[in-house]
Amino acid sequence: MDLPVTQPLTESLLASRQTSALTLLLRGLRKAFGDVVAVAGIDLDVASGECFGLLGPNGAGKTTTIEICEGLTPPDAGTVQILGLDWQHNATALRQRIGIQLQETQFPDKLSVEETLRLFRSFFRRGIAADEAIRIAQLDEKRNARVGTLSGGQKQRLAMAAALVGDPELLFLDEPTTGLDPQARRHLWDLVDELKKSGRTVILTTHYMDEAERLCDRVAIMDHGRIIALGTPQQLIASIGGDHIVEFAVSGHGALDPQRFTAIAGVQSHRVDAGLHQLSVINLHSTVPQIFAAIGALGLELTEFRTHSATLEDVFVALTGRNLRDE
Repeated sequence: MDLPVTQPLTESLLASRQTSALTLLLRGLRKAFGDVVAVAGIDLDVASGECFGLLGPNGAGKTTTIEICEGLTPPDAGTVQILGLDWQHNATALRQRIGIQLQETQFPDKLSVEETLRLFRSFFRRGIAADEAIRIAQLDEKRNARVGTLSGGQKQRLAMAAALVGDPELLFLDEPTTGLDPQARRHLWDLVDELKKSGRTVILTTHYMDEAERLCDRVAIMDHGRIIALGTPQQLIASIGGDHIVEFAVSGHGALDPQRFTAIAGVQSHRVDAGLHQLSVINLHSTVPQIFAAIGALGLELTEFRTHSATLEDVFVALTGRNLRDE
């Protein structure tokens, strides 16, 4: 695939970096914990320089898949190649070439931000200076602050900086913004944008679909241990057939036949979730008046009505019949 040409943050970030057409290759990946199948036969490729999102609800298998890729969890079956290497024969080399931010990282509370990053930098033969990691993570004002005094968002940025000090070619970010307030989430998004511009390969897991749309070149949606959709955010949104989602609720005693709405020109699909009707439509300006007319003809009264542009959340609903956070 053609990847965007970007400018590095600094020359040191890309110095001596080896690139290949494929950074991650998974074939037939499986993992079970007792009777629970967490990963059920995944095939996946991630190109060099790509920001790839692995999406799905809690329990979908995202974190298990990433932990296998990171060498933290052994698979039951399948092939895993990272940067052309495998964990069985090249573990030491791989640890020097990847960066990992876990869902939650525990740092010593009494160390300062700078001390923490100097410690992590000592684990790698090559990398960037702690000062550079502090600058990238926008933690200059907290350089001498003890970790125990940092906010949740600041600790997440520190975890990102710790993942960067080895100057990784491949960076794993496992739900990096879970539990953060909106402002802290935006700060992390800006940081991921900077990492993308540096030419790194980033693999991001999240259950925030807006985050994936904002950051990822391609995404795979997981459910029950399988990949159920794969493509660019735009391709997946286009796959549900409509540019917009119309949602409404009605009251009254008239019968509401779904075919009454799917027969309207421009309506691609109809479903009902807890009394809320959801229509995927192409042209709002021509379709909405017809929806109003159909509701009125049935003697029903609108109690709710709203529209929004189709999103990856709507793709998940169309594929599974339920909302992302139902579980």
